[in-house]
Amino acid sequence: MVPIKQVILCGFGGQGIVLAGTILSQAAFNDGKWVSSTDSYGAAARGGACRAEVVISERPIIFPYVIAADTLIAMYQTAYDKYIGCVKPGEGVVIYDERFVPEEMKGLKYVGIPASRTALEELNNGMAANVIILSAAVEMTDVVSKKELKSAIEEIIPERLRELNLKAMNIGFRLGRTKSNHIHQR
Repeated sequence: MVPIKQVILCGFGGQGIVLAGTILSQAAFNDGKWVSSTDSYGAAARGGACRAEVVISERPIIFPYVIAADTLIAMYQTAYDKYIGCVKPGEGVVIYDERFVPEEMKGLKYVGIPASRTALEELNNGMAANVIILSAAVEMTDVVSKKELKSAIEEIIPERLRELNLKAMNIGFRLGRTKSNHIHQR
């Protein structure tokens, strides 16, 4: 594992971006890694741009904020536009909800995940899209183990929503497996 992995999750308030960041952070902690996690909302909690940053390391973390993201998980075009410049040129991976068409940025790897559409079609619940796209990203990048992602979901998600989110996780893993060979360089 690279000593430090930096991830930005972004979208708009109400999509579960901060929750996805919290789940990722807990999974990394469960994996025995050092973790720093921060988040922010735009002017409004719902509807404004929001992001979560997660720094994962084998060693103690000196600077707790993302400097250059290895992975950007984008669920909304405006947030994508705002944070795409934070991705490592030539190395970064952008995982985005397919309902958006990201601008072309040379030197980055892109993969689209139909997170929102699949959440509605297979789970009849659009709010599970965050766990679908996070799980697909975990499948493709190995930023944390799938075992500990499941563990984190079980720890964090309230019991009444746990089954839905575990189904979303498995869907995300499936989509990640089918898409991992389709990461394309632009």
